[in-house]
Amino acid sequence: MAVQVAVCGPAQCGERERALAYELGRLLAERGAAVICGGHGGVMAAVAAGARSRDGLVVGVLPGADRAGAAPDLSVAIATGLGQARNSVIVHSGDAVIVVGGSWGTLSELALAVRRGGVPVVQLGEGWRLVDRDGREPPGVRRARTPAEALELTGLWD
Repeated sequence: MAVQVAVCGPAQCGERERALAYELGRLLAERGAAVICGGHGGVMAAVAAGARSRDGLVVGVLPGADRAGAAPDLSVAIATGLGQARNSVIVHSGDAVIVVGGSWGTLSELALAVRRGGVPVVQLGEGWRLVDRDGREPPGVRRARTPAEALELTGLWD
């Protein structure tokens, strides 16, 4: 079975996040990984486009009861009817979780991934900066500046 990597990020993103996600998708496809994402625009569409540019497999886990609004580069679109609860499906389906950018939905995916435990969680680029009451970053999230570094931090290809 192929390595599965969940890639999370906002539907509304800037060019920097879009470029990071596209390159991440491309690199994942080159390594033979299946990409799992939320299936809509922004970071999700960019990672799908990057993966498909190298004939990669991209699964979109959609919040709605149909495939309306699905990103055009998905290989498979799964309509869940779960709304934002689909975030749990996404993060529980990956052998690693990589988060690009930040939004409220992305924050929930980041939290679910850390709570899940047992898989690497990597934050690529800028996004949420969580600190505990003493101002320290809590354990569980690895930080990467580039898509290549994000893949390295997953440890999936060691």
